[in-house]
Amino acid sequence: MVAFSSPLWRWDARSDAAWFFCTVPEELSEEIRAVPRPPRGFGGVRVEVTVGGTTWRTSIFPDGKAGAYVLPMKRAVLRAEGIEEGDLVEVALELV
Repeated sequence: MVAFSSPLWRWDARSDAAWFFCTVPEELSEEIRAVPRPPRGFGGVRVEVTVGGTTWRTSIFPDGKAGAYVLPMKRAVLRAEGIEEGDLVEVALELV
């Protein structure tokens, strides 16, 4: 398991989008890319994530623009943990 901090940001490809993400640091993203695994849709990597008192399973996805993986943040997690756009999020992440 690894831990990192990242600001929460809104996906801005669509003006009506309500998708929020945290960016996995570039160095950690490079380490994740180096781990052999079967290919998955959109280059996703299965992970277990803990933010505050909330743990869930999801996938992280490569973001060519950022040169790193991005972690989609569930709206239920944001509500439960009181996290808003721009907040610094403490993330614990484990590859599944």
